[in-house]
Amino acid sequence: MTDTAGTPGGPPPRPGDRGAGRPVTYGPGAGSSPTGAGRARRRRRWLRYTAIGAAVVVLGAAGAGWALYEKLQGNITEDTASARELARYEKERPASLVHGAQNILLIGSDSRAGAGNREYGRDSGTQRSDTTILLHISADHKSATAVSLPRDLMVEQPSCSRPDGTRTAATFAMFNSAFERGGSACTIRTVEKMSGVRIDHQMVIDFNGFKEMVDAVDGVQICLKKPVDDPKAHLKLPAGRQTLDGEQALGFVRARKSLGDGSDTARMDRQQEFLGALVNKVQSNQVLFNPTKLYPVLDAATSSLTTDPGLASLRGLYNLVSGMRDIPTERVQFLTVPRRSYVYNANRDQLLQPAAEQLFTRLRTDAPVVVARHTPQQSASPSPAPDGASTGDPAYEHDGYDDPQGSGTPAATSASPSPTTPSLTSPTPSSPTSPAPTFRGNTAAQDACG
Repeated sequence: MTDTAGTPGGPPPRPGDRGAGRPVTYGPGAGSSPTGAGRARRRRRWLRYTAIGAAVVVLGAAGAGWALYEKLQGNITEDTASARELARYEKERPASLVHGAQNILLIGSDSRAGAGNREYGRDSGTQRSDTTILLHISADHKSATAVSLPRDLMVEQPSCSRPDGTRTAATFAMFNSAFERGGSACTIRTVEKMSGVRIDHQMVIDFNGFKEMVDAVDGVQICLKKPVDDPKAHLKLPAGRQTLDGEQALGFVRARKSLGDGSDTARMDRQQEFLGALVNKVQSNQVLFNPTKLYPVLDAATSSLTTDPGLASLRGLYNLVSGMRDIPTERVQFLTVPRRSYVYNANRDQLLQPAAEQLFTRLRTDAPVVVARHTPQQSASPSPAPDGASTGDPAYEHDGYDDPQGSGTPAATSASPSPTTPSLTSPTPSSPTSPAPTFRGNTAAQDACG
């Protein structure tokens, strides 16, 4: 027992008793107490040391987390040159019409410079946009629409700043040459001039970055209707369902002659199919909610990205991704901008009007875009087509525009050349409140083997 002061009970020693005046000890080991005072002191020391140890662990974990954050943050390349160029022409750029909606230009560079890219060809010191996609995220974050822009599209390009500081003249040329002439800024200004859509952000990724992204999610499943053997694309696969690693995936989205009909149209269809499968894989594996799965993806992505200053941080990328992670796969859509064969060269494309402007208007105003893999065929006689347009164009099927064969190849035109270059990108007014046209495309939820 102990008294209220916590000292042992029993009468205190009287003066003259043996041991009076000296500290009282109990049993072997001075300071130990059969009544618990020593144990209490040891317990307090143990708790103190445990707290210190826990603090060290927490600080260590925080330090490790900060180190990982700094590593990922340092991976991203910030494109300040493009930001300066775009700021220079701010007054001529289109305005954002819907608050909260975002338009991101995704550019796949064919540059052979940098680690892992030289095996795909000699580095000539130049680069073109091998793939360009305009990604529109709705203001309510309930849908995303990815529009492929053909590299062979003939467009008006503005005067742009070269890397050496000189300037190019405004020209009419193939779309993918804009990236070579003036980098991301020139490509963005070309897209804005063509579409009237304000580009909020841009992301450029190279060959090696694409491969590492696919490997980071443990491959992506696609469907091959026929076996393929293409040494140049590093691709040899049987028919049926296949899970592609990074190297195979790069070959799949870049190959032309060994897959499909060899057209750029078929290649864009494959790219859209693959991106849909990638979105499906990321969502089904809960990558965005699992730190152990998310880190390798972030490391691969940030190591290969060049972005505008607004996205050149983990916070910026997180805000972008978090705005998309709850979009259901059936609302992630892929299509190609309506186009047809260029009037002077069947191997080039031009925008199909008024279809292209109807699509751009819906993107500008954040109106719904409807896609279908096979659009309904018209039972009645087709409506008259716009001047020079082909009623068999597969990229736009509305008001009599359908593709009975489903060939996926733009029909050539027999229009005679005119003395002057036609205006191929001038907008045609259309109302976003009119019945939504149906564009040929697919969603991330669709099964390629279905």
